[in-house]
Amino acid sequence: MNRNRLFKDAVYEQFARMGKGLSSPKRLELLDLLCQGPRTVEILAGEACITVGNASRHLQVLRSGGLVESRKDGLYVTYRIADEAVCDFFRNLRFLAEARLAEVGRITRRFMGNREGFAPVDRGALLKRVRSGKVMVIDVRPREEYRAGHISGAVSVPLKELESRLSDLPMDQEIVAYCRGPYCILAIEAVEKLRAKGYRAVLLGEGVHEWRALGFAVETSAEG
Repeated sequence: MNRNRLFKDAVYEQFARMGKGLSSPKRLELLDLLCQGPRTVEILAGEACITVGNASRHLQVLRSGGLVESRKDGLYVTYRIADEAVCDFFRNLRFLAEARLAEVGRITRRFMGNREGFAPVDRGALLKRVRSGKVMVIDVRPREEYRAGHISGAVSVPLKELESRLSDLPMDQEIVAYCRGPYCILAIEAVEKLRAKGYRAVLLGEGVHEWRALGFAVETSAEG
């Protein structure tokens, strides 16, 4: 085998290491979660509904592919994305799947089919309403994700705390809820609960990463 072929084989083998990291649905979900902010293995396992052992094995594959990094803090191992470009790559993979795989759209339509009035809010119109103070934007993700990065002006109201925080929300103002992006169901559940209580609530389909990619302001916070 000549040197040129050895070179090409070696390079594509390295590319395949990254591809292996993306070849599992659960690894993709873990990567999506890490794009929201650093997490311990235990928290990631709970969010992805898998065992800690399985989460650890999936994360090791992602780390081997150069997609995530880890750090040990006492008894716990915390993972984070290796670079913001990883989240850009994941977002582009999602766009490609949406464009080329019709089943993605069919699955989404089936899921949303029995939910009336859940069309995503127009980004441009929402931005104008937020800046004018005409709407209240709530981030219903867990607090650690809010601290890692949130839409400018958004208030942290984790879904698990929504019922106890209703008195903090205005009945006379439209409420816009968002979470981790178009395939996150936390905001959908929040809107359903708010509407059932008589609030005017709508869904923002984009998450923080999509918001940042569109050039809109994203903030971090030590509180929330």
